Amino acid sequence: MTIPSNDGAPRSLTSRVAGSTAGRSAILIVVFVAALWLIEGIDTVLGNSLDQWGIHPRSGEGVLRGVVLAPLLHGGWEHLAANSVPALVLGFVGLAAGAGRFVIATAIIWLVAGAGVWLTGGAGTVVIGLSGVLFGWMTYLAVRGLFTRRALDIVVGVVLMVIYSGMLWGVLPGQPGVSWQGHLWGAIGGVIAAVLVGRRGRTRPGTGNSRQVGAIAT
Repeated sequence: MTIPSNDGAPRSLTSRVAGSTAGRSAILIVVFVAALWLIEGIDTVLGNSLDQWGIHPRSGEGVLRGVVLAPLLHGGWEHLAANSVPALVLGFVGLAAGAGRFVIATAIIWLVAGAGVWLTGGAGTVVIGLSGVLFGWMTYLAVRGLFTRRALDIVVGVVLMVIYSGMLWGVLPGQPGVSWQGHLWGAIGGVIAAVLVGRRGRTRPGTGNSRQVGAIAT
């Protein structure tokens, strides 16, 4: 079947929004957060058994699995809800500023945060939650302007620091049951990502809270 081309014809408001950078970024981050809620729903139905797939610090049990899956798992609906709003805000800003670079930065943060938690997390716990990645997104977006040297990136970084500056206290030990190690290593991963991805972008042509869940001793 041949369908007449609509080139040059006015597009609907919905199609214009979906086709814009902001629209695509919003759709992507909403789908990601919705997937987290779906995973938590499945985990609830299964009696929270998926939580044991998180990171077991300094244990040989499912190291790679834990690093990959821990940010996708949460210790209940309240934990997930606390991470969802900053995920939507920071994820949207990061994707809108450059989806390709943001995906690479996220991979770096994910790996650094996971490895750091495995090395330094509390013994006899299972660490789960997206907040390590969120801290990484925060520091990445806050400092990347120093490396990209783009005015907009610097302004966005300053605004985010003003809004979320209190969040950075989470890298210090304090609240029981909260993995400050995850926050700290996520923040470190964000800075590393800003250095690597920011410099890469500059040289191109034309240019919550993670929770520790009590675990069976391993």
